[in-house]
Amino acid sequence: MRRSLLLAAAAVAALGAPRVRAQAVEEPLTAQPYHLRDDVQAFIDDVVRVYGIDRTWVEQAFAQARYSAQAERLTTPSLVPPAARNWIDYRARNVDERRIRDGAQFLRDSRATLTRARAQFGVPEEVIVAIIGVETVFGRNTGSFRTLDVLLTLTFDYTRRAALYREELAQFLLLCHEQGIDPLSLRGSFAGALGLPQFMPGSIRRWAVDFDNDGRVDLLRSRDDAIGSVANFLTAHGWQRDLPVQFRAQADATISDLLGGGITALYPWRDLAALGVTIDGLLDPDTRALLLDLPYRSAAGEQGIEFRVGTVNMQALLHYNRSYFYGVAVSDLARAIRLRATA
Repeated sequence: MRRSLLLAAAAVAALGAPRVRAQAVEEPLTAQPYHLRDDVQAFIDDVVRVYGIDRTWVEQAFAQARYSAQAERLTTPSLVPPAARNWIDYRARNVDERRIRDGAQFLRDSRATLTRARAQFGVPEEVIVAIIGVETVFGRNTGSFRTLDVLLTLTFDYTRRAALYREELAQFLLLCHEQGIDPLSLRGSFAGALGLPQFMPGSIRRWAVDFDNDGRVDLLRSRDDAIGSVANFLTAHGWQRDLPVQFRAQADATISDLLGGGITALYPWRDLAALGVTIDGLLDPDTRALLLDLPYRSAAGEQGIEFRVGTVNMQALLHYNRSYFYGVAVSDLARAIRLRATA
């Protein structure tokens, strides 16, 4: 949910595996150190066999890893505060004056790079900026959780999405091994995401790009790399040049239930319109679309649902983060940033 660390861990340009640096941590130990657990040893067997990573290097890193109770708590849906599921509150937190103001400045400061990204990938400047704004407030909050601790915890002590995190842990080890990075040195979100755009390790290896042409990908320190990588990710997930992202819509819960939810723009706009959905704009009847429902509770206690209609460009945003709240907030913030930057 989304970080390149390639960061600055200076490459250990030597032959053989990168060195693992001992580092004090604050999280409590599990009942048994990770590298001594049978399930972890089985994982190491697989990584060594499939990817050829040095076993001693992996075990040295795992021996110093620690269980993160906070990462497990924050990734448990039942423990998420109810306000986080309120569209009004979510939008207020993410489409706020600070992000609009700083986003407009980010756009002005990086206009040349953003313009180059738009020309190459077709993604508007303000959309790239808005993603970085929602993810890390333009690099101010890239996360303080030690990534190795997070990924081990979520792979072996949090079973809800263990398969996903198991793959991300493998990708993280590959990333560190390939780049000569100490796996104990990287810090990011409570879910394992890294850098200005908060890419997961697998996303870094697949979609991050060296957009400043300095010979390496650095999503933590290089704005250019972050900008190019976000644009490349969206294009790889179906972004279409010059297509609107979303429209405000009028619909009802019956129509939403009928369409079945999901993040894919499955239906031609004509089908949604035939069901009675209306939008505050125009779409070609053949344009594929999806209906997004955004539940809210007002300060006065009023409950309701706000609706939007999204295109395949909204679908691309939802591949970045599958939350409807997230996709619409990014789109709303992008529009606000564009208006402020051109005012």
